[in-house]
Amino acid sequence: MSASYILVVDDEPDIRDLVKDILEDEGYAVTTAQNAAAAREARRAQRPDLILLDIWMPDTDGISLLKEWSEGDHLPCPVIMMSGHGTVETAVEATRLGAYDFIEKPLSMAKLLLTVERALDADRLAKENLNLRRQQRIIAEPVGRSEVVQRLRAQVLRIAQHDAPVLIFGEPGTGKEVYARFLHAHSPRRAGPFIDVGVGSIARENASLELFGSEQGDRVHYGRLEQASGGTLFLDELADMDLEAQAKLASALENGSFLRIGGKEPVRVNVRVAAATHRDLEQEVAVGHFREDLYYQLNVVPIKLPPLRDHIEDVPELLNYYVGYFVDQEGLTYRHFTLAAQNRMRNYNWPGNIRELKNLVQRLLILGGEEEITLDEVDAAVRGITAVKNQEVGTIPLNLPLREAREQFERTYLMQQFRECEGNVARLADRVGMERTNLYRKLRALGIDPKKALDE
Repeated sequence: MSASYILVVDDEPDIRDLVKDILEDEGYAVTTAQNAAAAREARRAQRPDLILLDIWMPDTDGISLLKEWSEGDHLPCPVIMMSGHGTVETAVEATRLGAYDFIEKPLSMAKLLLTVERALDADRLAKENLNLRRQQRIIAEPVGRSEVVQRLRAQVLRIAQHDAPVLIFGEPGTGKEVYARFLHAHSPRRAGPFIDVGVGSIARENASLELFGSEQGDRVHYGRLEQASGGTLFLDELADMDLEAQAKLASALENGSFLRIGGKEPVRVNVRVAAATHRDLEQEVAVGHFREDLYYQLNVVPIKLPPLRDHIEDVPELLNYYVGYFVDQEGLTYRHFTLAAQNRMRNYNWPGNIRELKNLVQRLLILGGEEEITLDEVDAAVRGITAVKNQEVGTIPLNLPLREAREQFERTYLMQQFRECEGNVARLADRVGMERTNLYRKLRALGIDPKKALDE
């Protein structure tokens, strides 16, 4: 992982140089700025991990810069204020605006280093906690002792030691994000951020803004690419990315820099990209839906995840793992699978892979009351899944006019596909082969509300 990047803003050259030398001796990367204009330019050129900011400067004071840099109710990185003429009111105002701490001049270098270290640690911890809440307790590493999983784990551990882009292929539900996090956790970038982007959940017109950020005058919005600086950017369902964002990402990977939306000067890239998809990207390239240059840039080290049916011997361990997971994380009552129930699970094809198994375990723990999960209970649950997959298609009356019969079939068909896509309209459009605008129009015509369809 690269060293934390610190911006020192002070109009006194002796202080700037002294602080820079001491911080660099401690292993930090440091840039200095002598006034607000230089600070704006340095911050635009590269996103700092921390800013040391003098309050009294000739052009614009530090408090004004704090207000300018605030994004809503927070600052994009920790800011430590410095002043030789500070007052209680100034310190209170700086804290109200989000400054981490206030240090008086003449500076105690021991105190400065301790405050910098604590500020970076607090920021890192806050990001980790936020990421954990967002990901709803994602599994830390792959589960399974089969030869397939053990070989895959060893492959990922080898790949983790290098910094090349990674492309993870696999059917929906095979655990692509789990393997991406496992890769990051065992890489030299492990202490850096892991920023995940569900590409399909971003509106196409906002994809470039979300990934690359923007500039408007002196205001800078850092995109996900810069938020992942020093760590890993995970792009889930990469094939959902629009061609414009694909072009910008291909250029960023090729040149090691990119332009924010509205920006005029390039920004350096310091991130490892791990991307995932369940689609055949070679086919997507062939039909013009995916850029060939981006495919080859990301496909440096491909990782192919097997469907659960190819390592079915891991089912008992997965069942035990998810029982413990839901007992610990959600407070559900412990239940254990009988041997017959486990064997029934081993003989099921698992079209939804590990995600389907996880959801089934959760359902059985919630709905069942006995300590044992029996064969009959599992059999009923599996038959229920199969029944849902075939629901009502064979019960459409054959005496209807063709238009009405077709509408009933289309509604049943799209509802089932929508469930299997877990409410993701972008995946649904890809699965049924429709352009997204036309799909929305079709859903409205059939009386399907995408926001409520999964509750039906």
